[in-house]
Amino acid sequence: MLQNRALYFWLFGVAFMVFAMAVIGAVTRLTESGLSMVEWRPLIGTLPPLNEAEWNRVFALYQESPEFQKKNIGMNLTEFKNIFFWEWLHRLWGRLIGAAYAIPLFYFWIKKLIPQGYKLKLFIGLILGGLQGLMGWYMVKSGLIDRPSVSHFRLAAHLVLAFIIFAYLLWLAFSLKNKVQETSSFCLRRHAWITMAFITITIIWGAYVAGLDAGLVYNNWPMMGPYWIPPELQSFISILIDPVSVQFTHRWLAMITSIIVLGFAYRIRSLTLTGMVVLQIGLGIVTLLSQVAIPLAAMHQAGAFILVGLMISQLQKLYRN
Repeated sequence: MLQNRALYFWLFGVAFMVFAMAVIGAVTRLTESGLSMVEWRPLIGTLPPLNEAEWNRVFALYQESPEFQKKNIGMNLTEFKNIFFWEWLHRLWGRLIGAAYAIPLFYFWIKKLIPQGYKLKLFIGLILGGLQGLMGWYMVKSGLIDRPSVSHFRLAAHLVLAFIIFAYLLWLAFSLKNKVQETSSFCLRRHAWITMAFITITIIWGAYVAGLDAGLVYNNWPMMGPYWIPPELQSFISILIDPVSVQFTHRWLAMITSIIVLGFAYRIRSLTLTGMVVLQIGLGIVTLLSQVAIPLAAMHQAGAFILVGLMISQLQKLYRN
């Protein structure tokens, strides 16, 4: 139906904006720009500073932050403007996503164009977007008190919530698209969910790697320096908080996950999924070898979102009956 097509393209468009947001967020993190804006002004923070007095004000606020005092004590106003841009763009894009979701949703709602059973589902999407904004500020706050970086646990929560929103929007979009009915076995659906679970766990440890700058240690592969198992790996706690152990865990989770994804791709005969997981592993390796070059690292994060998108597409097909 016409309204279903409109809803489909709308949801797919917002999902793409979330994907773009993830890439912007990756660049923001990699350029160490995320703590440049120490104020949270949801309604009046859309515009950047428009005159020198305002630039001096926000720079003075930044100079009181732990990041400036412990890492960037020699930074001048011009250098500050460079990092400020990425965090401002990141927040602006988040507001644009909110508008791109909320305004059409309101229109579809009052025009009674939302199919039966979708009103609550679409409203949940709106709630998830609001929670993501709060989660972003909660993450930033962890780096404004006594440490010059954000909590890697909060960073992981922020990133995983972005994946959830992205996957949820795609699931709704694909469910609106009329297709030939398909059936699948419980065994295949279980394999798909196990695959998604391993992808999610690998993503979580990837966020830990980013939050701890763990990609900057042991920049060789497949060994870590002269070790297969680094000496820093001493306990379960170390895989959560020690940069070397976190990188080691992410490496081998990625290998295990790739095997599981390839197995699932073989069962459903998907060359696209096969190619994507091989590309993603390759991007991870070259990102590590490059000592986390920004373009490669951003593409690696983008690749994770594409992989999740492909899996959501396949999962939705398995449940369409």
